[in-house]
Amino acid sequence: MTDDVFVGFDLGTSSLKGVVVSPAGGILASARAGYETRRNAPGRAEQDPADWLRATAEVVRALAGTVAPEGWVGIGLTGMIPTLVLADDDGAAIGSAFTWEDDRAHEEGTAFRAEHGDDAIYASTGQWVDGRYLLPMWRWIRKNERERAARATRVLSAKDFLFRWLTGETATDPSTATGFGCFDLESGAWSSDLAGDVALRLPEVRPATATSPLASRAADELGLPAELPVVLGAADSVAGALALGVIEPGDCAYLWGTSTVILGVSREPLRDPAHRFLVTPLALGDAWGLEMDLVSTGSAIAWAATVLGMSGEDEVLHAAERSAPGANGVAFLPFLGSGEQGALWDQGLRGTISGLTLSHGGQDVARALLEGIALESRRCLDVLGDAGLAPGELRATGGAAASTFFGQLLADAASRPVTRPVVGASAPAYGAALLAAAAIRGADPAPLARSREVDRVEPDPNAAPVWETLARRHGSLLEAIRPLGEGGRA
Repeated sequence: MTDDVFVGFDLGTSSLKGVVVSPAGGILASARAGYETRRNAPGRAEQDPADWLRATAEVVRALAGTVAPEGWVGIGLTGMIPTLVLADDDGAAIGSAFTWEDDRAHEEGTAFRAEHGDDAIYASTGQWVDGRYLLPMWRWIRKNERERAARATRVLSAKDFLFRWLTGETATDPSTATGFGCFDLESGAWSSDLAGDVALRLPEVRPATATSPLASRAADELGLPAELPVVLGAADSVAGALALGVIEPGDCAYLWGTSTVILGVSREPLRDPAHRFLVTPLALGDAWGLEMDLVSTGSAIAWAATVLGMSGEDEVLHAAERSAPGANGVAFLPFLGSGEQGALWDQGLRGTISGLTLSHGGQDVARALLEGIALESRRCLDVLGDAGLAPGELRATGGAAASTFFGQLLADAASRPVTRPVVGASAPAYGAALLAAAAIRGADPAPLARSREVDRVEPDPNAAPVWETLARRHGSLLEAIRPLGEGGRA
């Protein structure tokens, strides 16, 4: 039997991932179980919370088949934000969850900002609150699904719902709370002015390291020891950054998934006059994350694979490698997710391909898409530089970021090294396990996270002039298509 192991669960956009981590930081087991996102109308993205519980049980069985649960010291949690779940007093979900990809509450987000003031909301919450945040989503449900709203006594995020099911307790952590749109960073509590009538339905805010025992009902269903400690954990971006060792001011994480998070660490909760980054409390210590989220990266490559008749992400990457720098004149604005956040926050932006001729092939489109993503990543890094962070390197993980080809593109576009630690199939799940170790045994996660670097991609200085040219072309195309969209910030 293996003693003193820590488990992390990542309730992600497409699946729940789990890892078992040894006290030395080694990954002893990993598993995933997927679930469906229903897109039954434009701009909508719903999931069934019951599918999350099924996936949790599948992952537990798979992990327990490799590492006996008797050796599990605790479970740490992380999950996608913002994703809305309405629940009753018993913690049972009422209807479908609205995921962070759902933008049906766009008008409610706009009205919320008009009511309270863009600058005032950002000063309080560190967020640009649009229709993808939980408070506007709640307002949409209250207006359009009154019976459902009346039945709901709790407004939760996805991880909060899982924590409630596992422990019977209702709580959220500060980083997850930012996704509600009414969490005041300075006080570390809900803003009664912003929350309004939803205040009584919000969960208690506890530290990311808060620990509660596994409830007997959940223990029986999962086949786990009763009262196994469950650590509340943090938002997926924060847990993923921890997994990469992005802990000290000046560090920067690049977390590739369905979307991509770029998170720099700051000593202070800085605000950007143009609201270009979000401010997120980190799970450990007194540092803060300055965060930008590219809405469509992994999902954009999956889309490209389908449209181009390719088998998946790997084939798209291989095809792109066969094209020349600059994609033989093809440019691609990668805004396929019904707008963009990143450093732009413009819901009117749409994916745009320019420069196509009959001579171009799928490899040129694939390369243009990857170059567009790299250039939007560069924009985000420039914003961190404007804030005084100017990270010396990117610590990257996930999907295309793990590939040699895109790693070099990113290093060249950003003009800085890219290092890629081994954190298994899910950096957030690994980070959640590290949080469990910190909460339960007082382990310092920094040495474990920092010791896992396996390769380093240096920028090619000869590529700098090419990327300057591509950046100018990209910027010109963006300005040309902006008047065609819905206009302005989300």
